Amino acid sequence: MTHPNFRRATLLLALSAVCAGALAQKAPKAADAPWPTKTLKIVVGFPAGSSPDLTARALSEPLAKALGQPVIVENKVGAGGNIGADAVAKAKDGHTIGLMINGNMTIARLLNPAVSYDPLKDLAPVSLIGTAPLVLTAPASAPGRDATAFFDAARAAGDTWSYGTPGVGTVGHLGMELLKARAGLKPVHVPYPGYPQVFNGMLGGQLQLAMLPPALANAQIKAGKLRGIAVTSAGRSTLAPDLPSLSELGIKGFELEIWNGVAAPAGMPRAHVAKLSAAISEIVRTPEMRARLFQQGWQTVGSSPEGLANRIAADTGRLGAIIKAQKISAQ
Repeated sequence: MTHPNFRRATLLLALSAVCAGALAQKAPKAADAPWPTKTLKIVVGFPAGSSPDLTARALSEPLAKALGQPVIVENKVGAGGNIGADAVAKAKDGHTIGLMINGNMTIARLLNPAVSYDPLKDLAPVSLIGTAPLVLTAPASAPGRDATAFFDAARAAGDTWSYGTPGVGTVGHLGMELLKARAGLKPVHVPYPGYPQVFNGMLGGQLQLAMLPPALANAQIKAGKLRGIAVTSAGRSTLAPDLPSLSELGIKGFELEIWNGVAAPAGMPRAHVAKLSAAISEIVRTPEMRARLFQQGWQTVGSSPEGLANRIAADTGRLGAIIKAQKISAQ
Protein backbone atom coordinates (compact mmCIF):
# COMPACT_ATOMS: atom_id res chain seq x y z
CA MET A 1 0.00 0.00 0.00
CA THR A 2 1.29 3.49 -0.89
CA HIS A 3 2.04 5.63 2.10
CA PRO A 4 -0.31 8.67 2.50
CA ASN A 5 2.62 11.09 2.79
CA PHE A 6 4.04 9.82 -0.51
CA ARG A 7 0.68 10.28 -2.23
CA ARG A 8 0.42 13.80 -0.77
CA ALA A 9 3.94 14.70 -1.95
CA THR A 10 3.23 13.36 -5.44
CA LEU A 11 0.04 15.41 -5.63
CA LEU A 12 1.86 18.57 -4.53
CA LEU A 13 4.57 18.05 -7.15
CA ALA A 14 1.94 17.57 -9.84
CA LEU A 15 0.09 20.72 -8.77
CA SER A 16 3.36 22.66 -8.71
CA ALA A 17 4.17 21.54 -12.24
CA VAL A 18 0.72 22.58 -13.47
CA CYS A 19 1.00 25.99 -11.79
CA ALA A 20 4.50 26.53 -13.14
CA GLY A 21 3.32 25.69 -16.64
CA ALA A 22 0.39 28.07 -16.35
CA LEU A 23 2.64 30.87 -15.09
CA ALA A 24 5.12 30.23 -17.89
CA GLN A 25 2.31 30.54 -20.42
CA LYS A 26 1.04 33.77 -18.89
CA ALA A 27 4.45 35.40 -18.33
CA PRO A 28 5.55 37.25 -21.46
CA LYS A 29 8.91 36.45 -22.98
CA ALA A 30 11.49 39.24 -22.82
CA ALA A 31 11.29 39.64 -26.61
CA ASP A 32 7.48 39.94 -26.47
CA ALA A 33 7.42 42.44 -23.60
CA PRO A 34 6.55 46.06 -24.42
CA TRP A 35 9.58 47.98 -25.68
CA PRO A 36 10.83 50.67 -25.44
CA THR A 37 9.74 51.32 -21.86
CA LYS A 38 11.58 54.62 -21.41
CA THR A 39 13.36 57.36 -23.35
CA LEU A 40 15.38 56.09 -26.32
CA LYS A 41 18.75 57.75 -26.81
CA ILE A 42 20.43 58.25 -30.20
CA VAL A 43 24.17 58.76 -29.74
CA VAL A 44 25.98 60.80 -32.41
CA GLY A 45 29.78 60.90 -32.46
CA PHE A 46 29.92 64.29 -34.18
CA PRO A 47 29.09 67.88 -33.17
CA ALA A 48 25.68 69.51 -33.26
CA GLY A 49 24.96 70.73 -36.78
CA SER A 50 27.06 68.02 -38.44
CA SER A 51 25.47 65.80 -41.06
CA PRO A 52 25.01 62.77 -38.74
CA ASP A 53 23.58 65.07 -36.06
CA LEU A 54 21.07 66.62 -38.48
CA THR A 55 19.96 63.17 -39.64
CA ALA A 56 19.52 61.94 -36.07
CA ARG A 57 17.45 64.98 -35.12
CA ALA A 58 15.32 64.62 -38.24
CA LEU A 59 14.56 61.03 -37.19
CA SER A 60 13.96 61.70 -33.50
CA GLU A 61 10.45 63.19 -33.59
CA PRO A 62 8.79 60.72 -35.99
CA LEU A 63 10.58 57.82 -34.27
CA ALA A 64 9.21 58.94 -30.90
CA LYS A 65 5.69 58.91 -32.35
CA ALA A 66 6.21 55.48 -33.87
CA LEU A 67 7.60 53.93 -30.66
CA GLY A 68 5.45 55.77 -28.11
CA GLN A 69 8.43 56.96 -26.06
CA PRO A 70 10.57 60.13 -26.12
CA VAL A 71 13.68 60.05 -28.32
CA ILE A 72 16.66 62.28 -27.54
CA VAL A 73 19.94 62.91 -29.35
CA GLU A 74 23.20 62.93 -27.38
CA ASN A 75 26.48 64.08 -28.94
CA LYS A 76 29.62 62.22 -27.83
CA VAL A 77 32.23 63.89 -30.01
CA GLY A 78 35.74 62.77 -30.86
CA ALA A 79 38.04 60.36 -32.70
CA GLY A 80 36.16 60.67 -35.98
CA GLY A 81 32.94 59.42 -34.43
CA ASN A 82 34.53 56.43 -32.73
CA ILE A 83 33.92 57.74 -29.20
CA GLY A 84 30.20 57.78 -29.89
CA ALA A 85 30.32 54.37 -31.56
CA ASP A 86 32.19 52.95 -28.56
CA ALA A 87 29.52 54.34 -26.22
CA VAL A 88 26.83 52.56 -28.23
CA ALA A 89 28.78 49.30 -28.34
CA LYS A 90 29.16 49.32 -24.54
CA ALA A 91 25.63 50.51 -23.68
CA LYS A 92 23.77 48.12 -21.35
CA ASP A 93 20.49 49.98 -20.76
CA GLY A 94 18.66 48.48 -23.74
CA HIS A 95 17.59 51.96 -24.87
CA THR A 96 20.71 53.34 -26.59
CA ILE A 97 21.35 53.31 -30.33
CA GLY A 98 23.70 55.28 -32.58
CA LEU A 99 23.58 57.28 -35.81
CA MET A 100 26.94 56.58 -37.42
CA ILE A 101 28.88 57.02 -40.64
CA ASN A 102 30.31 54.12 -42.61
CA GLY A 103 33.83 54.46 -41.19
CA ASN A 104 32.57 53.84 -37.65
CA MET A 105 30.73 50.68 -38.71
CA THR A 106 33.37 49.21 -41.01
CA ILE A 107 37.06 50.07 -40.94
CA ALA A 108 37.66 51.61 -37.50
CA ARG A 109 39.73 48.65 -36.30
CA LEU A 110 41.50 48.22 -39.65
CA LEU A 111 42.83 51.76 -39.38
CA ASN A 112 43.71 51.53 -35.72
CA PRO A 113 43.81 48.20 -33.85
CA ALA A 114 43.75 50.17 -30.58
CA VAL A 115 40.13 51.27 -31.15
CA SER A 116 38.25 49.95 -28.12
CA TYR A 117 35.30 48.39 -29.97
CA ASP A 118 35.00 45.98 -32.87
CA PRO A 119 32.37 47.27 -35.32
CA LEU A 120 31.77 43.79 -36.75
CA LYS A 121 31.28 42.14 -33.34
CA ASP A 122 30.05 44.82 -30.96
CA LEU A 123 27.42 46.57 -33.09
CA ALA A 124 24.10 45.26 -34.40
CA PRO A 125 23.06 46.75 -37.79
CA VAL A 126 19.59 48.33 -37.69
CA SER A 127 19.02 50.29 -40.91
CA LEU A 128 20.98 51.97 -43.71
CA ILE A 129 19.61 55.53 -43.82
CA GLY A 130 21.18 57.25 -46.80
CA THR A 131 24.03 57.14 -49.30
CA ALA A 132 25.89 59.77 -51.30
CA PRO A 133 28.91 60.04 -53.56
CA LEU A 134 31.71 62.43 -52.80
CA VAL A 135 32.36 65.30 -55.16
CA LEU A 136 35.91 65.82 -56.39
CA THR A 137 36.39 69.58 -56.19
CA ALA A 138 39.08 72.15 -56.90
CA PRO A 139 39.37 75.92 -56.45
CA ALA A 140 37.40 77.90 -59.01
CA SER A 141 40.70 79.08 -60.49
CA ALA A 142 41.96 75.52 -61.12
CA PRO A 143 43.70 74.99 -64.49
CA GLY A 144 42.14 73.17 -67.43
CA ARG A 145 38.95 73.98 -69.31
CA ASP A 146 37.44 70.55 -68.77
CA ALA A 147 37.96 67.54 -66.52
CA THR A 148 40.43 65.87 -68.88
CA ALA A 149 42.61 68.98 -69.04
CA PHE A 150 42.37 69.34 -65.27
CA PHE A 151 43.68 65.80 -64.72
CA ASP A 152 46.52 66.48 -67.16
CA ALA A 153 47.46 69.54 -65.09
CA ALA A 154 47.20 67.53 -61.87
CA ARG A 155 49.54 64.85 -63.20
CA ALA A 156 52.02 67.46 -64.36
CA ALA A 157 51.96 69.14 -60.94
CA GLY A 158 53.14 65.98 -59.18
CA ASP A 159 53.61 66.45 -55.45
CA THR A 160 53.51 70.26 -55.65
CA TRP A 161 49.72 69.99 -55.24
CA SER A 162 47.99 69.09 -51.99
CA TYR A 163 44.59 67.68 -51.12
CA GLY A 164 42.65 68.14 -47.88
CA THR A 165 40.45 65.82 -45.82
CA PRO A 166 38.76 65.87 -42.41
CA GLY A 167 41.34 63.37 -41.16
CA VAL A 168 43.35 60.21 -41.75
CA GLY A 169 41.18 57.23 -42.62
CA THR A 170 38.08 59.19 -43.56
CA VAL A 171 36.34 58.13 -46.75
CA GLY A 172 37.57 61.31 -48.43
CA HIS A 173 41.15 60.33 -47.57
CA LEU A 174 40.75 56.76 -48.78
CA GLY A 175 39.00 57.94 -51.93
CA MET A 176 41.78 60.35 -52.82
CA GLU A 177 44.42 57.68 -52.23
CA LEU A 178 42.50 55.35 -54.55
CA LEU A 179 42.25 58.13 -57.13
CA LYS A 180 45.99 58.76 -56.92
CA ALA A 181 46.68 55.08 -57.60
CA ARG A 182 44.16 54.80 -60.44
CA ALA A 183 44.82 58.15 -62.17
CA GLY A 184 48.57 58.54 -61.68
CA LEU A 185 48.32 61.58 -59.39
CA LYS A 186 50.70 62.54 -56.56
CA PRO A 187 49.14 65.32 -54.45
CA VAL A 188 50.21 65.40 -50.79
CA HIS A 189 47.65 64.67 -48.08
CA VAL A 190 46.92 67.46 -45.58
CA PRO A 191 44.48 66.42 -42.80
CA TYR A 192 42.27 69.08 -41.20
CA PRO A 193 39.87 69.01 -38.20
CA GLY A 194 36.81 69.16 -40.46
CA TYR A 195 35.32 70.11 -43.82
CA PRO A 196 35.03 73.85 -43.06
CA GLN A 197 38.81 74.01 -42.65
CA VAL A 198 39.29 72.03 -45.87
CA PHE A 199 37.10 74.53 -47.70
CA ASN A 200 39.06 77.47 -46.25
CA GLY A 201 42.31 75.79 -47.29
CA MET A 202 41.07 75.58 -50.87
CA LEU A 203 39.98 79.23 -50.87
CA GLY A 204 43.33 80.25 -49.37
CA GLY A 205 45.33 78.44 -52.04
CA GLN A 206 46.85 75.83 -49.71
CA LEU A 207 44.87 72.99 -51.32
CA GLN A 208 44.19 72.11 -54.94
CA LEU A 209 41.91 69.09 -54.46
CA ALA A 210 39.35 67.65 -52.07
CA MET A 211 36.52 65.14 -52.06
CA LEU A 212 33.56 66.82 -50.38
CA PRO A 213 30.01 65.73 -49.50
CA PRO A 214 27.48 66.89 -52.10
CA ALA A 215 25.58 69.28 -49.82
CA LEU A 216 28.75 71.22 -49.03
CA ALA A 217 30.26 70.99 -52.50
CA ASN A 218 27.11 72.02 -54.38
CA ALA A 219 26.62 75.17 -52.34
CA GLN A 220 30.19 76.33 -52.95
CA ILE A 221 30.15 75.36 -56.63
CA LYS A 222 26.92 77.30 -57.10
CA ALA A 223 28.46 80.30 -55.34
CA GLY A 224 31.41 80.16 -57.76
CA LYS A 225 33.95 79.49 -55.02
CA LEU A 226 34.75 75.91 -56.00
CA ARG A 227 34.79 73.93 -59.22
CA GLY A 228 33.20 70.50 -59.45
CA ILE A 229 35.24 67.93 -61.37
CA ALA A 230 33.42 64.60 -60.94
CA VAL A 231 31.49 62.37 -58.54
CA THR A 232 32.77 59.14 -57.01
CA SER A 233 29.64 57.04 -57.64
CA ALA A 234 29.56 54.38 -60.34
CA GLY A 235 27.41 56.64 -62.54
CA ARG A 236 25.93 60.10 -62.37
CA SER A 237 24.17 61.04 -59.17
CA THR A 238 20.90 62.90 -58.62
CA LEU A 239 22.72 64.78 -55.87
CA ALA A 240 25.09 66.35 -58.43
CA PRO A 241 23.45 65.68 -61.81
CA ASP A 242 25.65 68.06 -63.82
CA LEU A 243 28.89 66.29 -62.96
CA PRO A 244 30.28 63.17 -64.66
CA SER A 245 31.43 60.16 -62.67
CA LEU A 246 35.11 59.37 -62.46
CA SER A 247 34.35 56.19 -64.41
CA GLU A 248 32.96 58.33 -67.24
CA LEU A 249 36.26 60.19 -67.31
CA GLY A 250 38.18 56.98 -67.93
CA ILE A 251 39.04 56.00 -64.35
CA LYS A 252 37.33 52.64 -64.70
CA GLY A 253 35.73 50.81 -61.83
CA PHE A 254 35.92 53.75 -59.45
CA GLU A 255 33.00 53.56 -57.05
CA LEU A 256 32.96 55.05 -53.58
CA GLU A 257 30.16 56.41 -51.43
CA ILE A 258 29.65 57.80 -47.99
CA TRP A 259 26.65 56.57 -46.02
CA ASN A 260 25.07 56.74 -42.62
CA GLY A 261 23.02 54.25 -40.67
CA VAL A 262 21.64 53.27 -37.31
CA ALA A 263 23.31 50.63 -35.15
CA ALA A 264 22.55 49.18 -31.73
CA PRO A 265 24.66 47.32 -29.19
CA ALA A 266 25.24 43.73 -30.27
CA GLY A 267 23.42 42.50 -27.16
CA MET A 268 20.11 44.18 -27.98
CA PRO A 269 17.38 41.52 -28.48
CA ARG A 270 16.67 40.75 -32.12
CA ALA A 271 12.99 41.59 -31.68
CA HIS A 272 13.90 45.09 -30.53
CA VAL A 273 16.31 45.55 -33.42
CA ALA A 274 13.61 44.38 -35.84
CA LYS A 275 11.07 46.79 -34.33
CA LEU A 276 13.50 49.68 -34.60
CA SER A 277 14.43 48.79 -38.16
CA ALA A 278 10.82 48.56 -39.30
CA ALA A 279 9.96 51.93 -37.74
CA ILE A 280 13.05 53.72 -39.08
CA SER A 281 12.69 52.24 -42.58
CA GLU A 282 9.08 53.37 -42.78
CA ILE A 283 9.98 56.88 -41.59
CA VAL A 284 12.91 57.26 -43.98
CA ARG A 285 10.80 56.25 -46.96
CA THR A 286 8.08 58.86 -46.42
CA PRO A 287 8.06 61.69 -48.99
CA GLU A 288 8.63 64.25 -46.25
CA MET A 289 11.75 62.54 -44.90
CA ARG A 290 13.07 61.77 -48.38
CA ALA A 291 12.88 65.47 -49.24
CA ARG A 292 14.46 66.50 -45.95
CA LEU A 293 17.37 64.09 -46.27
CA PHE A 294 17.86 64.97 -49.94
CA GLN A 295 18.35 68.60 -48.89
CA GLN A 296 20.98 67.38 -46.45
CA GLY A 297 22.75 65.60 -49.32
CA TRP A 298 21.49 62.01 -48.99
CA GLN A 299 19.77 59.55 -51.27
CA THR A 300 17.50 57.73 -48.83
CA VAL A 301 17.46 53.95 -48.43
CA GLY A 302 15.80 52.75 -45.20
CA SER A 303 17.03 49.14 -45.27
CA SER A 304 16.51 46.05 -43.15
CA PRO A 305 19.22 44.99 -40.68
CA GLU A 306 20.36 42.45 -43.28
CA GLY A 307 20.63 45.17 -45.91
CA LEU A 308 22.89 47.26 -43.69
CA ALA A 309 24.92 44.16 -42.74
CA ASN A 310 25.53 43.46 -46.44
CA ARG A 311 26.66 47.03 -47.02
CA ILE A 312 28.99 46.86 -44.02
CA ALA A 313 30.58 43.66 -45.36
CA ALA A 314 31.02 45.11 -48.86
CA ASP A 315 32.55 48.38 -47.64
CA THR A 316 34.81 46.65 -45.14
CA GLY A 317 36.28 44.69 -48.03
CA ARG A 318 36.46 47.63 -50.43
CA LEU A 319 37.89 50.19 -48.00
CA GLY A 320 40.06 47.60 -46.30
CA ALA A 321 41.72 46.86 -49.62
CA ILE A 322 42.60 50.56 -50.05
CA ILE A 323 43.99 50.72 -46.50
CA LYS A 324 46.17 47.69 -47.12
CA ALA A 325 47.35 48.70 -50.59
CA GLN A 326 48.22 52.28 -49.56
CA LYS A 327 49.51 51.27 -46.09
CA ILE A 328 47.23 53.77 -44.33
CA SER A 329 47.15 53.91 -40.54
CA ALA A 330 45.36 56.21 -38.12
CA GLN A 331 47.65 55.34 -35.20
